[in-house]
Amino acid sequence: MLTEAGTTSVPTTPAAEIHRFIREAFTKVGLPEADSETVARLMTRADLTGADAHGIFRLPQYVARIEGGGVERNPKITVDRTAAATAMIDGGNGMGHLVMSKAVDTAVDIAAESGVAWVGVRRSNHAGPAALYVEKPIERGMVALYSVVASANHMPIWGGSELLLGTNPVAFGIPAGEEPPIILDIATSVTSYGTVKNHVLNNQPLEEGWMVNRETGEPIIDPMDVAKGALLPIGGYKGSGICLVLGLMGGPLNRAAFGRDVTDFNADSMSETNTGHFLVVVDVTKFLPLAEFKADIDRHIRELRSSKLMPGHDSIRLPGEARAARLKDRGASGVPLSPALLGKLAELGKRLGIKPIS
Repeated sequence: MLTEAGTTSVPTTPAAEIHRFIREAFTKVGLPEADSETVARLMTRADLTGADAHGIFRLPQYVARIEGGGVERNPKITVDRTAAATAMIDGGNGMGHLVMSKAVDTAVDIAAESGVAWVGVRRSNHAGPAALYVEKPIERGMVALYSVVASANHMPIWGGSELLLGTNPVAFGIPAGEEPPIILDIATSVTSYGTVKNHVLNNQPLEEGWMVNRETGEPIIDPMDVAKGALLPIGGYKGSGICLVLGLMGGPLNRAAFGRDVTDFNADSMSETNTGHFLVVVDVTKFLPLAEFKADIDRHIRELRSSKLMPGHDSIRLPGEARAARLKDRGASGVPLSPALLGKLAELGKRLGIKPIS
């Protein structure tokens, strides 16, 4: 099938085929079958929900880090219950998706017992889009907040030019009733670096306001110039401050990497990144009945959606609505994969000896 992306027709691929290819690739490079299945499921979920820079797009890079020794094939993931409502997870340098799956399960269990949970993570790796890790708490009727120290530094602190901060994304999840849950998943940069990489792969110009030249401060539009650039934070100095505090809570609080200690996983396939994450989960039922809460959230969503429009806008979109729509649409019609990406995946499949994507 074909789908329209701007003015270019992009072939679509069934989710089951994406899942199969990812799973087989990880198995080929030595991940246990159960772990390969978990990571493939989460990466496919990223593609289905529209996080196109964090799904199968990342597969060649993940494989390179596993083969290069930068990621442990059989990690020992340990959980230390440090207090009634807190835990620290050592990911054993495993795939971030596996480590964060353990973190989510731990946080949900603690919140069910104590009403709230704060779970810190160290010695992890890149784990895909932040929204993946607020979904399970939502399903359990819980509110969640998740953040991570990004796996490379692409932003300076406000007013600086040295790349000492990552895009440090944050996701919030709030359950609803009949309406889609509120899921806000944003980078603290204007755009994620994965989106920039996608533009580089497909030789598409960057949008003005995404990056500036570190030496001149001029906007970068040409995708071939991104090595000279710095991503810009959302909201100027305010976004820079948010990025900083999220990084400090995900990094030093967990004895994980931050600032100059961060290893650029784009350029280094051999070194441990010691990626730090944190997840906060709150059990709604410790405050009020879940059905009452969900009904009230539905009411507010509908009131916001039906409120008077600002001139120049034809609709109001709330966080999570487009994600839910993409999940439904792509589940039925497939995931758009660009010819450039399909070419890279074909090369990877041939090298690993697995059936190509059909």
